[in-house]
Amino acid sequence: MNSTPKLNFPPINLRAMRDKGRVMVFDNIRRMYVVLTPEEWVRRHLVDYLITHCHAPQLSIVEEYPVNINSTAQRADVVVMDNNAHPLALVECKAPDVKIDSAVFEQATRYNAVVKARYIILTNGMEHYCYEFSDEGYLPLNSFPHLG
Repeated sequence: MNSTPKLNFPPINLRAMRDKGRVMVFDNIRRMYVVLTPEEWVRRHLVDYLITHCHAPQLSIVEEYPVNINSTAQRADVVVMDNNAHPLALVECKAPDVKIDSAVFEQATRYNAVVKARYIILTNGMEHYCYEFSDEGYLPLNSFPHLG
């Protein structure tokens, strides 16, 4: 795992193994090993940050949240549920070399048109953006506190 870039998140500990030449990491949310892709590297950091620094209960986090758009099955990377099991935040994770741009924002807002979370978070592990949905549309909020 030496080829993974340092992200703008606190360091994390991962349980890893090799399988058929691929690095696999244990995902505590899905309770299974998953291939360590650049996007997964970001997701593992984001989920750890939500749990350890934002105090989100592990049971409130759903990965690969199903989103049906125009009869096409899509999946939001991470959705955090509130205390009433309603979506609170939808997170779109990208690989560190993927720019967080209007296309990423549009993807997240398309998903959120179905999910109806109050917040959307966009991250590539280096840059983090958070928006709150309101009557005026999506309002940008400050980036994550205490990163880096």
